[in-house]
Amino acid sequence: MAQRLGIAVSGGPNPSEIVELVTLAESLGYESAWVAEGHGGDQFAVLSGCAMQTSTIRLGTAISSVYVRSIPTIAMAAATVDDLSEGRFILGLGSSHKVQVVPEHGVEYSKPITRLRESVDIIRQLLETGTARFQGETVTIENFDLWFRPRRPDLPIYAAAVFPKMMAVCGEIADGIILTRSTLQTGAQVKQCLAEGAALAGRDPGKVEVTSLLPIAVGDNRQEALDTMRPGLTFYVGFFPRYRQMIADYGFAEETAAAAAAFAKGDQAGAERCITDAMIDATSIVGTAGECRERIEAYRQSGIDLPIISPFARGPGSRATFETVIRACAPG
Repeated sequence: MAQRLGIAVSGGPNPSEIVELVTLAESLGYESAWVAEGHGGDQFAVLSGCAMQTSTIRLGTAISSVYVRSIPTIAMAAATVDDLSEGRFILGLGSSHKVQVVPEHGVEYSKPITRLRESVDIIRQLLETGTARFQGETVTIENFDLWFRPRRPDLPIYAAAVFPKMMAVCGEIADGIILTRSTLQTGAQVKQCLAEGAALAGRDPGKVEVTSLLPIAVGDNRQEALDTMRPGLTFYVGFFPRYRQMIADYGFAEETAAAAAAFAKGDQAGAERCITDAMIDATSIVGTAGECRERIEAYRQSGIDLPIISPFARGPGSRATFETVIRACAPG
């Protein structure tokens, strides 16, 4: 039996190319495909295209921001993709980042954990009953009603978490947790947090699926793969305060501080020099095809129920980069 493996796309290939890549992934035994949004095309529209061209692969958002769409709009989009895919959709929600939400979308960003909780409440209410009325701290819905019956009123909702507080919230309210750039120690740590949150809600923490987005670079040799990964980690450390703290907490406080300082000055090359091979190795899957498959298995053994490999590519050759990784790491 093939091991469970997901593939994530976070921009690079255009929408029709993503549909082709997901169709390829299904044919090679991947169990799920996840689409981010950011600047890469409307994720629900792309996943609807994937739904019409596939029949077995699960389809999810990783993640859909609870700030940049209204919450009823997210619920309608989720129910739409679930219907078109005949019940294969997973709604992955997250708070995104203030440094993206405010300057890029011009909307207010506050109380991210509360916003996520309230969003899940509203979406579940709407899918289950067809109507939503909600008075919260971050969201107020006077009245919204659906004009069609969702295929699955209980479609799975996963939530993204970086730090223990949000991880515990996932244990309380989510069907799964979406981690990112995990280390081989993260799986055990997150299960403790999930158990604490689940206990508050009287839930079984074992029913919360642990997934992680894992950046991946497949190269002819290990050094080539490490170098391919360096710019992406530099951006994560330099631009996103939350990810910078996460990587620092892994034991790389000096390196992240130096990289962030160089990044803030516009010194991309200097920032990249601060990103060591050890930082990349701890938070990514890098190497030859064989080395990458071994590393994926190590993540499984560490407590990640569903590893989701996440290649990074921009520009005209991005589709080919994704296809190379999908073929190289296909579950067997």
